[in-house]
Amino acid sequence: MPTSTKRRSAATSARPTQSTAPAPAGADLSRRAKQGIIVAIMLALFLGALDQTIVGTALPKIITDLNGANLYTWVVTIYLLASTVTVPIYGKLSDMYGRKPLLLAGVGLFLVGSVLAGLSQTIEQLIVFRGIQGLGAGALFPIALATIGDLYSAKERGRYQGLFGAVFGLSSLVGPALGGWLTDTFSWHLIFYVNLPIGLISIAIILLELPTIKGRANQKIDFLGALVFAAGIIPVLLGLTNVQTNAFATPEVAGLISFGLVLLGLFLFIESKVEEPIIPLELFRNRTFAAAAAASFFASFGFFSSVIFLPRYFQTVLGESATNSGYATLPLLLGVIISSVTAGQLVARRGRYKRLILGAILLVAAASVLLTNIKADTDPWTLRLWMFLAGLGVGPTLSVFTIVVQNAVPFKFLGAATSNLTFFRQVGGSVGLAIVGSYFGGQLVTTIPTELTKAAPAGTFDPFFSAIGGNLAQLTNVGGKFDQALISLIPPQYIEAFFSAIKAGIADAIGAIFWLSVVASLVAFVAATLIEEIPLRGGAKGALAEM
Repeated sequence: MPTSTKRRSAATSARPTQSTAPAPAGADLSRRAKQGIIVAIMLALFLGALDQTIVGTALPKIITDLNGANLYTWVVTIYLLASTVTVPIYGKLSDMYGRKPLLLAGVGLFLVGSVLAGLSQTIEQLIVFRGIQGLGAGALFPIALATIGDLYSAKERGRYQGLFGAVFGLSSLVGPALGGWLTDTFSWHLIFYVNLPIGLISIAIILLELPTIKGRANQKIDFLGALVFAAGIIPVLLGLTNVQTNAFATPEVAGLISFGLVLLGLFLFIESKVEEPIIPLELFRNRTFAAAAAASFFASFGFFSSVIFLPRYFQTVLGESATNSGYATLPLLLGVIISSVTAGQLVARRGRYKRLILGAILLVAAASVLLTNIKADTDPWTLRLWMFLAGLGVGPTLSVFTIVVQNAVPFKFLGAATSNLTFFRQVGGSVGLAIVGSYFGGQLVTTIPTELTKAAPAGTFDPFFSAIGGNLAQLTNVGGKFDQALISLIPPQYIEAFFSAIKAGIADAIGAIFWLSVVASLVAFVAATLIEEIPLRGGAKGALAEM
């Protein structure tokens, strides 16, 4: 069959149809077997989710110890980037060879990266080893979610997708507190070793319970596309990061971004020509998939901004320990758990999801507006309410979009569609963190001098800033750690005012970044309005056969 004909055929099948395709092998499993698989999948998801939340709390201390303030967001960005590039490849390979071997490979590689990350002695080493972790993490979420698509009908998936959202929320509860306690009591290096027992248990259960469910066996892997995408997105992220220290119209910023965009254009050209692209462009002819992917891309801005920068606020501005900063983010994460579980149950019972998605995104936007008002002296209970509302909005975006996409595509595209949804969510997180990190650095240039001007006569702190070379990033170190020789450059009567002004400036800069979340949430809302309300496919084997 000619390639063009294949594409037309795939596009036609991008909507649910009443076909007579046989149900996948998972439809014949016993209830007990399915429950065992659910446990295995939840452990794998917990592994990946816990790592993200446990690192967020410890990150301010890590950056201080490794003297890597200028590379703050890259510890997270490289992880997201590595997992993003591999997500579509894992999805394709799992369709070819089954979910089980690919999930085992992903968990194994993730554990290797965890051990190496725990051994890091420099910020550069940590970034590289976090990238290895990300290469393994690329398998966890898409294959886990695709496995649920193998076993359950669209209506049944709602309750399980909600549980998976709750797993992420639970990891968000455990991760910050555990990460903070290990960092304060022992060393931040230990946060990476927590993954080992969880990962090994997950591997054991997967080996015992998960069958090898295969889809199409004759697929080809678009390694060239994956390579070109990575080569394109990295310069874009570097350029966005370099905005902190360079003018936009420089090779370090505009040059890198332009080069990256050219390569990304080449990536799209490659995807339009290869027989089995990592991002099947045919899927975007399905309006629901395209809208959900775009909405997920922008919705991820707010969540990643909150998880990464709120701990920084609690530790650098309020002077909280890593442990206490973990507890301080619980309102946000409690909101995620409650709304994720509730959203999954509502979709499963009512079979409707569009209004729920739109309401959740608007709630994220509203909560982000509130969070722009963060100050060094913000009332703690007021801030907890703002975070809880943000969490309530984020929860449904973690669980419902997957149900929407899996319901909108036929079974043979289930792995690719699920992995590509994760792909766009993580690309959004990576790009968002690069933009937010640069915007934060740019805001410090304005907010800190403004607060210092209020604190003392003009020129009082000039000798200090001359000594640090104008590098404001190091002012965000946990505990305000400076060399005593630098502190001696500040007049003794103004030392307390100096640190108070620094904290106020950092708080103002953190508050400002949430305006980016507001804008991104509104764009996500517009994209989500294009989602079609397709009735969820119900039943067990009959519904699966329709896919």
